[in-house]
Amino acid sequence: MNSVIDFLKEMLVYIIIIVIVILIKKFIFTPIKVNGPSMNDTLHDGDIMILDEISYRFKDIKRFDIVVIKYQDEFIIKRVIALPGETVEFHNNKLYINGEYVKEDFNYKKTLDFDKVRVPKDCYFVLGDNRVNSVDSRMIGPVKKSDIRGHARLTLFPFNRFGNKK
Repeated sequence: MNSVIDFLKEMLVYIIIIVIVILIKKFIFTPIKVNGPSMNDTLHDGDIMILDEISYRFKDIKRFDIVVIKYQDEFIIKRVIALPGETVEFHNNKLYINGEYVKEDFNYKKTLDFDKVRVPKDCYFVLGDNRVNSVDSRMIGPVKKSDIRGHARLTLFPFNRFGNKK
């Protein structure tokens, strides 16, 4: 009887560790795979990233954050371009927010012109960096905040691409 209790006490530490790891993976940091070319050249098809599912509970989503969105039955990775209540438009491959030119400090492909779109309250306008080959807010409309799963900023694999992405 005493040996059974000793064994259970010893195993309790391992059980607690396993439960903590499962909770962290489920609710805080989750690996996610980039599918498709829509975020080239920033992210590549097959890249493995860490999805931070908790930081947006404590801070706001910012323009140009790379986010993971629940769209239909899959997850897509896009860049936030416009915030709730803003208007967004592209002319001559230049971004205009609320009528003011905004410089994009990352690599992206040519963006075809589109007319002014007003982003509803509690929604975000997102685009892929490879804009000629991306299903994004131009097609699916602004994305609800509740559909944004988290911030994807750290690439784990392949190792030659390891690090934070902007």
